[in-house]
Amino acid sequence: MGHRSLALAARPDHEQTGQNVINEAALLESKTLRDSALERTDVLDRVKALSLLPDGMHVTTAMVAAYFQVGIKAIRSLVVDHREELEANGYRVLTGSELSSFKELSGIQSRTASLALFSRRAVLNVAMLLRDSEVARQVRTYLLDMEYLARTQPVDNPVHRDAASPSLDDRIDQRISYVLGKTVVPMFNALIETSSEHRRELIALRSGVQRIERKLQQHNARLQRLEGPREDRPLAGVMASMDAMNGREFEEHVAKLLRRDGCTAVVVRGGGGDRGVDITGQTPDGRHIAVQCKRFAPYVSVTSSHVQKFIGSAKVLYKADVALYVATCPFTRDAMNVAADGGVTPVDRSLLEAWSGGTELSALS
Repeated sequence: MGHRSLALAARPDHEQTGQNVINEAALLESKTLRDSALERTDVLDRVKALSLLPDGMHVTTAMVAAYFQVGIKAIRSLVVDHREELEANGYRVLTGSELSSFKELSGIQSRTASLALFSRRAVLNVAMLLRDSEVARQVRTYLLDMEYLARTQPVDNPVHRDAASPSLDDRIDQRISYVLGKTVVPMFNALIETSSEHRRELIALRSGVQRIERKLQQHNARLQRLEGPREDRPLAGVMASMDAMNGREFEEHVAKLLRRDGCTAVVVRGGGGDRGVDITGQTPDGRHIAVQCKRFAPYVSVTSSHVQKFIGSAKVLYKADVALYVATCPFTRDAMNVAADGGVTPVDRSLLEAWSGGTELSALS
């Protein structure tokens, strides 16, 4: 059956706004349709970057939840309901010697007795089953759009073209838009000015042509956005490695980043007597640094109360000139506001990823 079945469910909606919902529902309900699309794992990174474990092939349950911006319970519940289908597409749970070997080969530091792993194919399978996730919905929409394009494009005698050059279809769309905007619409304007008998009909026709022109422009812009390169794609394995660290390893990693950027007298203090500060040191220009490190799950957020406690420790107890709150997760809006008011630099997951990838932290310069 191949891609044919999914292509049949991916018909364009034209003017019917509800049609995409019906198509998406078909994908949610039909295993046959899902099976026909499982080779298109590249759509995951086109919608949102998927961080992988250091082996470059798998993700954990927590990483799947973070990708789809849902709780771990939602993913575990979906696995219970569709375990057989997911296992057929690469989902597995490692235990015993198999788990030990995987940890050794991948460099994962984990004390758990079992580890659930998803392949990219299994993650795509989750996207086609998970209902309460905007990211999953975008993946399904992208799949349907791409299948429709594949069905309507000629496949004979494919010609290699540079990614930067527009396709024949793009050029046709642009030419039609140009003709409509520069020739047809002005022609209607002239007819409307000179005709009183059919003025209303001409105005209605002109409006229809203008709607078609806008649709073509929107369609072309959307395709360019979907097919364009993603400059925000993360470095492979960077965040996955940190997600697999324990608390002490994460503190040592942050300390290493500080030393890399020229900080001196860097000391890791994390422990029972750290008084709310995990790392201290001095910036290259001699200012005192206090750092709090939080290795939270990606779907958890640092709250304002977390930041308030750190402000007291960093500013009062340690007299810090530079206070960094480094976390493997996002900050709530209130937490960001409290940090700004208290002179704390919040280093969230995205900034931490860039910092780990070589970008200097502006607060240290």
